[in-house]
Amino acid sequence: MLQDVLQIDRLRFGWKNLRSYFTSRPIFYGLLGALLLSAFIYLAWFGIQTTLILRTVESATALVAFYILLTADRRTLFWAGFFTGVLWFYWIAFSFRYYDVTWMIPFMILFVALSFGLFFWIIGLFAHPLPRALLFWGFSFFHPLSFNWFIPELSLIDTFFGFDKLHFALFLLAILLFASLKRWWRLIALIPLVLSVDPHFDDQLPLPETKVMLADPRVNQEIKWEESYLPETIDNNLATILEAINEGYEMVILPESVFPIFLNTDIDLTRKLLELSKEIVIVAGALYSDGKKAYNSTYYFDQGKVYIANKVVLVPFGEEIPLPRFIARWINDTFYNGAEDYQTAKKPVDLHLSTGTFRNAICYEATRDELFAGHPKAMIAISNNAWFTPSIEPTLQKLLLEYFSKKYGTVIYHSANMGISTIIH
Repeated sequence: MLQDVLQIDRLRFGWKNLRSYFTSRPIFYGLLGALLLSAFIYLAWFGIQTTLILRTVESATALVAFYILLTADRRTLFWAGFFTGVLWFYWIAFSFRYYDVTWMIPFMILFVALSFGLFFWIIGLFAHPLPRALLFWGFSFFHPLSFNWFIPELSLIDTFFGFDKLHFALFLLAILLFASLKRWWRLIALIPLVLSVDPHFDDQLPLPETKVMLADPRVNQEIKWEESYLPETIDNNLATILEAINEGYEMVILPESVFPIFLNTDIDLTRKLLELSKEIVIVAGALYSDGKKAYNSTYYFDQGKVYIANKVVLVPFGEEIPLPRFIARWINDTFYNGAEDYQTAKKPVDLHLSTGTFRNAICYEATRDELFAGHPKAMIAISNNAWFTPSIEPTLQKLLLEYFSKKYGTVIYHSANMGISTIIH
């Protein structure tokens, strides 16, 4: 019995076998599986409000998607992974626009697609749905090249099903039983399916009483770091802070690198922000230099004092190259104009401000488990999504923030440039 479950299909090589991957059936069903697995992202991207009807639709699409993934042959699994890579992550390549290597965009999209195709194909080597279910269940523990944004259970975020590991296991078990049993025995699958439903699917965390303004600038990445645009950037940021003061907010949060400078070296601007912080708590992203190393940081100005929290987890291939040093240096020299990787703090930081205690997070790291150690009650997350817009990236990020907010019981105040600024609870 166990031998049958763990049996791996015999691999066949040669032109005839390769050609079978390019027939209509595996491509069609692979594309269908990928579309169903990605539907929740695009429905959110189109701005369709979450209603009972939408939850019903997304619950059905998730069920069919995972049924395909657990039962289809490995050719179909390859194409499901290929198209999933494109539909979820085509935007990764967009940052190349700002490094004068635009020609790399289609090659990066193809690389991502083939990578996911390979991952899914490996899962498809197992003919029985049980090991496939176990591998998809454990996929969120596996982060290729330190990138963790493919979490299969994220597709359950706006369904009636729970998306924690226990509920996801029950969800997969229901599909597994339905696929494995015959005739009326399939009704047994209803037991884990019912148990996978989360009766608290619509619950929200209580919001703190602090009145917070989330800045939502729309600064294009092409001009963001231009020195000639810096005075206007600073004036706009100060105007936003004064607007928050005039409207009676207790705290204003501006996005990642909203001041595109080493802020700690600009004495006059720092002095001005310290003075304004006597009227309102100011949170703003900027660079920090200790004289030797550069950090992507958040500055907290509160009652005439400043606190600096540096980023803990860097964006792979954006702020660091997660490869051996000699390869990373070559990539930085070849594709990133010789830029050096940012440095990091050793652990997450909690800021004890006059408006409360907040865990600091910058962009990508707000979707990493490490940043939620100790289950913080509130988090301030700042992002710069201009690297990847226009695309689905801000929508996917928001869905991931919702996932981690519910997983750890953390209210997230998210301020993003060219993204989605919102309070997630």
